[in-house]
This record gives sequence, structure tokens and C-alpha cells, in this order.
Amino acid sequence: MTASASTQGLEVRCGSRAWRAGVELLSSMRFAISLLTVICIASVIGTVLKQHEPAANYVNQFGPFWAELFLALKLNAVYSAWWFLLILAFLVTSTSLCIARNAPKFLADIRSYKENIREGSLKAFHHKAEGRLADAPAAAAQRIGQLLAGSGWKVRLHERDTPAGQGWMVAAKAGTANKVGYIAAHSAIVLICLGGLFDGDLFVRALTWFGGKSVYSGGGLVSEVRPEHRLPESNPAFRGNLVVAEGTASSTAILSQSDGVLLQELPFSVELKKFIVEYYSTGMPKLFASEIVIHDKATGEQRPARVEVNHPASHKGVQIYQSSFDDGGSRVRLAALPMNGSARPFEVEGTIGGSSQITNGSERLTLEYTGLRVINVENLAGGGRGVDVRKVDLGHALSERLGAADKTATRRALRNVGPSISYKLRDAAGQAREFHNYMLPVDTGDGAPVFLLGVRDTPAESFRYLRVPADDEGSMQGFVQLRAALADPAQRERAVRRYVAKAVDASRPALGEQLAQSATRALGLFAGAEAAGGASVGGLQAVSDFIESAVPEAERERAAEVLLRIVNGSLYELNVLAREASGRKPLPEGDEATTRFMTQAVLALSDVGLYPAPVAFELKDFTQVQASVFQVARAPGQNVVYLGCLLLILGVFAMLYIRERRVWVWLAPEHGGAGAGARATMALSSNRRTLDADREFEQLRHRLLDLS
Repeated sequence: MTASASTQGLEVRCGSRAWRAGVELLSSMRFAISLLTVICIASVIGTVLKQHEPAANYVNQFGPFWAELFLALKLNAVYSAWWFLLILAFLVTSTSLCIARNAPKFLADIRSYKENIREGSLKAFHHKAEGRLADAPAAAAQRIGQLLAGSGWKVRLHERDTPAGQGWMVAAKAGTANKVGYIAAHSAIVLICLGGLFDGDLFVRALTWFGGKSVYSGGGLVSEVRPEHRLPESNPAFRGNLVVAEGTASSTAILSQSDGVLLQELPFSVELKKFIVEYYSTGMPKLFASEIVIHDKATGEQRPARVEVNHPASHKGVQIYQSSFDDGGSRVRLAALPMNGSARPFEVEGTIGGSSQITNGSERLTLEYTGLRVINVENLAGGGRGVDVRKVDLGHALSERLGAADKTATRRALRNVGPSISYKLRDAAGQAREFHNYMLPVDTGDGAPVFLLGVRDTPAESFRYLRVPADDEGSMQGFVQLRAALADPAQRERAVRRYVAKAVDASRPALGEQLAQSATRALGLFAGAEAAGGASVGGLQAVSDFIESAVPEAERERAAEVLLRIVNGSLYELNVLAREASGRKPLPEGDEATTRFMTQAVLALSDVGLYPAPVAFELKDFTQVQASVFQVARAPGQNVVYLGCLLLILGVFAMLYIRERRVWVWLAPEHGGAGAGARATMALSSNRRTLDADREFEQLRHRLLDLS
């Protein structure tokens, strides 16, 4: 006896068969549910797959085939893809037609009491009862109506002629807001979709399609971009990024598109006075905020504001959100340290985001300053410490894994290791390698501080680090001087003579001559000056190749020990000569710190031949300039979405938790006349058959029919 929603669509009686079928499908609930499913799947894809990334990133991550497929389907910009907007438009149309088809029936059902129902129909209900009342029908109807009204029911009394006299129908209803919930929930879907269309790229696309605007895919300064790539201040909806360095102002936002960018002119400019950032112990930002001044273009008004995460500023309908932060053009001073032993040291100054030209006479490179990080927090727990694998401590193991959710079996010793510089060296062919060098030496746990010089060929790779030992003054000069001495044949010869003089008694010249020949050959192999049966690679690899090619297998282990001892001893003497040449005292022989330095120096000298650049740049000084990245948005659909969310909550609550019930009591006079009482027939209907409905019917039956 209550109206219910149908999954069928509107039935059009005119037009062709295909037209009628199309209208029926478009207005049907099953079509709307299908569209909602597709939108949910697309939203999952848009959440999992990073949006608006450069095409090269998708190629590196997924390969050329999948990257081309993603770009063709616009999966890199799901929420602004033409097919996503089209689905939203169809969903709005389909849901609106569903509302138009069912809302009039529901509203009519809400207003109706259905008091004309016949007695025979009441007897067909699941919840029904009959009884005899002492009161006349009119008096009984008044009493029952008052009881129901007092319990919150809406009641209507209807008098009806019967063969036995005047009968009365008591019709009551409660919970009709359930029907309003259906209308509210479906209206919410329409409002949310409309808000999404308004706040999406609909207006931006309209300007590119019909307003003569086009996407900009080039490079250069913002001020040099031509007007056809700039959107007007009157654009009703947009969302983009605004990058402002400290001490500067900007009034042009960048709107990322799948094939480039558009520039959005703002009705104001944002000046960044100060950027504030605080960090957790893990190195992650805890708070970043911007002290800004908003300059209105039309009135010249200046309004100071503070923008934090989740605390935006607003001006002329444009919201200014704190998105992230970046480098705003920090100035750095770098020292070039020779890695091949022949280059000359020099210093260069530049700005992050800029570049410098460097040359060694025959080769020309472009030095691109890409990043400055003032804070680098690393986990340096347990590096270099031994672990007793035989130790079993069940209590400690359990405590590491039980309790708080942030516990981990990995020990953490977080420490700020200081600033670092990132740069690229690009050759004349345009090929570039990226470098990442730390400013200060880092103790990785073995007691030997080292400078970490990172390099990688592509952004998809991780950095590979050359560990250069810090000398007694905490610099790389000791290693650089040792590297230059190793590349000098005269210095190697002098180091060998000093080593032989200490290792062999002067009374045994023949043994000394043999040791000198072996030391010269070993040090030459290590320096890369001699080939070991192949290309001259130098380092420990060259010594290993020589042993494998010249020494029988049974004697290789012993030969390796002897040659390594000779190399270590010769390198120590070479280091003494290098320090004396620079006017520095030799390192104390046999000292623990000296041993650690020389051990790491041997490893670094062995690997430095693989370093892909003639020089490494050390960060000597910097002046940090920070930039704030704001997200600016004009969102006319925001309030529409909020209203839709409110209606959705109310509608779902009404449909799930409000039961629509109707009760009828037909009072017919007994055959004995006006004073003979009334015969009552009662029925209850509910949109959901539950135990609560059974219990309520029993209570009403006893109250209304005076049954015990």
C-alpha cells in the first residue's frame, strides 16, 4: 500500500522504438547504478595512479606500452578526462530523470492517508486484528484517533455510509520522512556531481574549446608566456599552484594539464614575507606556514594573512591553501675537487634552479644547480657494529613486535647529518648525470667519518655513494692530495723507496730491489697506470685481475695478502709525501685514527676510478631562500557539494533508520442499532517487516481495541 522506487525508466509513448528504449535506459535506476560503479572504478585508478606526472615518469615506471595506453585513455588526468566528465553528465541526467519519475509518486504518497481502503483489503494484511467495542463507531473513532495522535501519529477520520449505518475509518501514518530520504539521497548525488563538474576542468576546457585559449608546452619564464595561454581573472572555476619565494610576489597560478600547463591570472598578488617550517625527529615537516601580504589589483588594498595547512586564506572568492614548500633560489658556493688526479681545484657560485658553464679546455659541461637540503635526517643505527647471531632474547624480540603500532624490529638512531647539494652535469650532447653530495662528514658507525658523494644516471635509480674519508681537519683535502699523488709517477716512485727503506734492512740490497719492483708494479696497478691483462681500471680490481692472470691458483691467497700489505704500506708513505708537500704534518703511524683513515682511503681510491666526473663539487657555503607553494582555487561548486553531502547524510539516515508505518481501524456499527457498539477491523503496514513492527502492532492492538 506504499509507493516504492522502480528500476524501470520513463516510458515514452511517442517517437521511434530506439528513442523510447534510450529514454527508458537513461532514466532507469540500473543505468545510474552502472554509471556510479564506473565512476568508483575511475576514482580508484585516479587515486592509485599519480596524476599529472610528466610522461617520462610513466614510461620509467610502467614501460612504453602501458605508459602510451595510460596517456591515450587520459588515466594520468582522470578527473579532467573528457570521458569522466561525460559520465558525470550522464549520471546527473539519469539521476534527475529518476527523481522526476518517482518524486511525484512519493510526494503524493506522503500527503495521502489512504482512508478509502476497503474492509476486505484490511483483512489481507499480514498484521491484522478484529474486535468488538462497546462505544458507538463515532465515539470509538474519536477515542482511537486521540490515542494515535498522542503517540505521534498523524490521523485522519473519515465517515462512510454502510448498509448497517454510518461507519468510521481511522487512518494514521508515521515515518513518512522515509520517502523524503529517497528524494534527498538522489538529489544529493545530482548536487555532488554538479559541484564536481563546476569545480573540475569544465570551465577551463570550455575556455580552451571556445575561448581561443591553448595549452602551453614550452619552457622559459612565466612573464614570457603569450596571452593565448593565459586564462582571465573572470574564470569562474580553477585550481592551480602558485610558487612564491621569500621577499617576492606573484599573481599567476599554474594549472597543470595532461599535455602542458595553462596560466591563470589572479585578481591579486601574493607576497611572501616569511616562510616557517618545523621538523619532526624523523626529518619530516611538522609544521609549515607562510606569512603573506595580499595585494588587491583593483583597489590597491594590502591585507596581511597567515596561511597554514588546513587554515587557508581567502580573497575575492579565491581560497589560498598551503600546499608544500620548495627552494626559492638559494645561493650556493661550491668547491670543485679533482677526482681524476689531474684536474685543478676551483670554486663556483650559483643559484638553485640556475646553471653555470665549466670547462677543462677540451670538454665543456653545464653545471645545473637542482636542489639544496638544509636538513637530512638519516637512520644511523647499528652501522658497523657486530651482531652476535647466537644470542637469543625472546623477551626483547617480543617487546619489539608487540605493543604500539609504530614499533619495529629495526633499531632506529635518527640524526641530522647536515646540508646537502644536488646538481647535474650535462655534456654537449645533452646527456646528464645527477649528483648528491653532503656538506659534512658522516660517521656511519665504524668510527671513520666519510663524505658521501652520490651519483645516479637516471631519476628512476637510487644514488650510489662514493665514501671519501675525512682527514684530521675534517675535510676532503687529505684524500684529494693523496689522489693527486697517486696519479704522479714521481711521487709513486718516492713512496716506494721510502716504503722499501723501512721494510728491508739496508744490508740486504737484493731483497730491497725485489721488493721495490713488486711495490712499483702493485702501486702502478692500483693507480691504473699499468694494465693487468686487459683495460686499465686501477684499484683493487686491477690487483685482483693481475693475481688471477699471473699467479697459480694454489698461491693466489698468499700472493693477495702480500700485495695488499705492499699496497697499504706504499699508500701510507705516499700520504706522508702528499702531506709534506702541502706543508702538513704526517699522520701518526700506527694510530687508530690513522689506520681508519687509510683503510677507508684505500677503498675510496679503489672506487674513485669509477666516478663518472672529473670533479666533485663540495658545498662550502649557502644562503637559503625558501619558497612557499600555494594551491589557489576558485570553487563555486564547493557549497553545492557541501549541501549535497548534507542531503546525502540525511537521506541515508532517513531511509535506513526511519520506518514508514500506516495503521487503519475500520469501525462499523453492530446490527443491534446505534447503541449496540461497534465492530472493529484493524491493520498495520510497514515498509520493512521487523520484530519492532510485530511488537508495535501488538501494543497498538491492545491499546486501540481494548484487548487483554
